[in-house]
Amino acid sequence: MSNIHELSYLKEKIEELKKDGVYRTLPVMETASEAEVILNGKKVINLSSNNYLGFANNDRIKKAAIAAIEKYGAGSGAVRTIIGNMDIHEDLEKLLAKFKKDEAAFLYQSAFNCNAGTIQAITEPGDIIISDELNHASIIDGCRLSKASKTVFKHSDMDSLEEVLKESRKNYKNILIITDGVFSMDGDIAKLPEIVELAEKYEAMTYVDDSHGSGVLGESGRGTIDHFGLHGRVDFSMGCLSKGIGVMGGYVSGSQTMYDWLSHRARPVLFSTSLPPAVVGAVTEAVTMLMESTEYTDKLWENARYWKEKIGSLGFNTGHSETPITPVIIGDEAKTMEFSRKLLENGVFVSGIVFPTVPKGTGRVRCMVTAAHTKEQLDRAVEVFEKVGKEMNILK
Repeated sequence: MSNIHELSYLKEKIEELKKDGVYRTLPVMETASEAEVILNGKKVINLSSNNYLGFANNDRIKKAAIAAIEKYGAGSGAVRTIIGNMDIHEDLEKLLAKFKKDEAAFLYQSAFNCNAGTIQAITEPGDIIISDELNHASIIDGCRLSKASKTVFKHSDMDSLEEVLKESRKNYKNILIITDGVFSMDGDIAKLPEIVELAEKYEAMTYVDDSHGSGVLGESGRGTIDHFGLHGRVDFSMGCLSKGIGVMGGYVSGSQTMYDWLSHRARPVLFSTSLPPAVVGAVTEAVTMLMESTEYTDKLWENARYWKEKIGSLGFNTGHSETPITPVIIGDEAKTMEFSRKLLENGVFVSGIVFPTVPKGTGRVRCMVTAAHTKEQLDRAVEVFEKVGKEMNILK
């Protein structure tokens, strides 16, 4: 028998990962996603979750999920265009549109799906997509699926963006500028007011991926557009339902025209079964809770400011974060992974992030503080960071 089935070319690549010190195995969590969890059999403070508001294990949200299962079953049974479009899907879309202060919102099975499905559907040959160089992988993949031309502008550099716009305007029919609202690796916020001004000046459309702004920025977590007061001036606002909202799914909000077109051309929705009832019920309750009160986002920001002040005062390099995402930048890839391992040994889980997720030489652990953390837990985590930082000569 041929040894082709050995996949030896992949084995060689895996050995390279091990040699470079960046090979890893998946951590296994044995509890619900909380501020402290059982990970690989050990109780640790969790500083790696995107569960910003602590909604993933919220009692109200769990009860709503169970109630949806009791009424609608475990699965929807089909894609939305056949018979998988339930009234709860439509009700959630209306609620999301109201939450985002837009005409309509179109629901996807994930935020990744949303970028993959929307970008290719709203662009075509003769158009150009202009994307921030640090945009998320799902935007990059969404752009690859489009038949439009593509180019990038330097990260949050408005001179670079205008230069590309000026060059492109005469050569293309439609221009789509795409940016993350919050950049997930550094925690900085897009210069959205300036981007919108330039878009309007050059008659371009704007698309904002607000995965890490959803539930975090704006009134009760309405996102970056609300944060800057740009309602009605951004054409496509993508939101995530698995981070701040704590469940699963994604959506894009905007005009009714957008909704009508995507319902005919968004491939992940046309060719994949719709979100299960439990997810829809849970998300609906989570968004309802945000519309009732700002307490969840207020607590998140209180904890984030507390953490940034404590960890920054130790002398760690925390980059230019403007949000609860707080990178602690180590630099060297292998040293970053060792730092993450030693933190875990001391009871704090913060995932190491290295190339290709971030550029070479900028390895970091990305600290994700949530509304669910107590000050006592954050203080204990700070002590561990200081101890390991000094042991590894990261701190003097």
